[in-house]
Amino acid sequence: MTKILTGGVGKVEVTRTVGALGIDGLDIAPSSDMDAAMKLRVGQADYYLGTCHTGAGASLGVLVGLMGSAACHTFGRGVPTEEEVIALLADGKKVFGFSMDQIDTIAPLMARAIAARG
Repeated sequence: MTKILTGGVGKVEVTRTVGALGIDGLDIAPSSDMDAAMKLRVGQADYYLGTCHTGAGASLGVLVGLMGSAACHTFGRGVPTEEEVIALLADGKKVFGFSMDQIDTIAPLMARAIAARG
């Protein structure tokens, strides 16, 4: 089971959006930034999806500080392609930030790409 934690101002919406997809093998839950960082560091979670109004600030601030920038990526207000997401996951990124107005597009894209990795 792959564990995804959500955070930021849209964490409940991301959790609902991904949960509604009904993808087997994904467990998604809202979290605080600090709790998510600690769980990711000790292997109790696999990925973090953070949201804020710009997708580049509060969505990842704590995680970048505690996980390091190499584990994090922000889409900001842009919408990635499936190929971009797959490449980021293959590169070892575990923490992703995006803007609240992109939840309906990016959250399902991320969930499907993560589930495909197994």
